[in-house]
Amino acid sequence: MAVTMIDAYNVERTEFENSHLLAKLKKAVIAARIWTGQEDQSSILHSVTTFDLDVPQIYDQVKADYDLVRNAIRNQGFESLTGKMGVYIQPRTKGPGHGSVSRAFYARTEFLKKFIFSKLGSLRAWRK
Repeated sequence: MAVTMIDAYNVERTEFENSHLLAKLKKAVIAARIWTGQEDQSSILHSVTTFDLDVPQIYDQVKADYDLVRNAIRNQGFESLTGKMGVYIQPRTKGPGHGSVSRAFYARTEFLKKFIFSKLGSLRAWRK
C-alpha cells in the first residue's frame, strides 16, 4: 500500500519524528476489502482501521525503516533505494517501474497484516 512519495531533499534533512511519512501514517485510514470475484466488480468491506503507532515495537521498526532509507539517500544517493529495504516500510518505484525514477514509501504486507488481520475474528463471526 502506497503511503507517501519520497522527496530525497526532504527525507535527507528531516528526522523521523517530523517526517511526512509519520504524519501520513498517523492520519491514514485503512479500508480493507474482500473482492467477491476476479473481475473486481464488487467487494465486501472487511474492516476499517488505523495504524497503531503507540505500540513501541511497531513505532521503533517504522522509524528504523525510515532511518535506513534516510541514511541510504545521504550516503549512497537516491538511486540506491531498493524495494528490498525495510521490514514494515519499503521504498519502491512509484508507477510502472522499468525506468521510473520516482520513489514512494509503501507499507509491506506484513505491516498491514498486523492491523487488518487482527479484525479477522469479527469477520468470521459475521459470516456464520
